Amino acid sequence: MAATIPTIVFLCVHNAGRSQMAAAWARHLGGGAVEVLSGGSDPAAEVNPSAAAAMADAGVGLGVARPQRWTEDDIRRADVVVTMGCGDECPFVPGVRYEDWPIPDPAGLSPTEVAPIRDEIRTRVEDLLARLGATA
Repeated sequence: MAATIPTIVFLCVHNAGRSQMAAAWARHLGGGAVEVLSGGSDPAAEVNPSAAAAMADAGVGLGVARPQRWTEDDIRRADVVVTMGCGDECPFVPGVRYEDWPIPDPAGLSPTEVAPIRDEIRTRVEDLLARLGATA
């Protein structure tokens, strides 16, 4: 029987900064050992340019990432849903494992100011991947 890989869904309100950085780190660090999705309750028009620049400075591009709304199907198939600052706007599906990460919002910050947020997200993603046994 083939082993299944865990699915992580990263959520924040605008799906433009924190959840995009977390998803990029999880893809980069987890390789093919994890499926990664992200979404927001009120998606922005574009990814936060400072978040994209801070990630690029760390050698991890956000590629063609675009903010998008989460779907209930994404949430239901998740092994873990990580919320960041969306409070009651994030979906709750009974039986799904949730973690809330109190990460500052990078909106309006420069890439230099976003760097500590980027690094905190990386540390949290590394820990989550280790707990899921999903390291490349």
